[in-house]
Amino acid sequence: QVQLVESGGGSVQVGTSLRLSCAMSGRLLNALAWFRQAPGKERTLVGAIDWNGSKTSYADAVKGRFTISRVNAERTLYLQMNNLQPDDTAVYFCAASLNSDLTLLAAAYHFWGQGTRVTVSS
Repeated sequence: QVQLVESGGGSVQVGTSLRLSCAMSGRLLNALAWFRQAPGKERTLVGAIDWNGSKTSYADAVKGRFTISRVNAERTLYLQMNNLQPDDTAVYFCAASLNSDLTLLAAAYHFWGQGTRVTVSS
């Protein structure tokens, strides 16, 4: 059974940083990603990473501010978020795919965590 558990969310001020973590149990899956869902909006990709961390991709809105990484030995996915803005307010979800290649489509991710809430206030 695969389980994904996010942590690290919170309420912060504009311009500050947070690091989200996603602990994975069960089989070590391949491509991983962070998605987010703001109130009243659809879930969108934040960043994705392939099986060994050699390839990453980001949404335009977070490029240069967010960094996705993984430590397979620790079965943990991270999202370092710097210079947070009010538009970053959302519930953040980690997701895992059975595919090894980098993918940006939510439909390609087979397992999801419950989410961690990030609130950025000015």
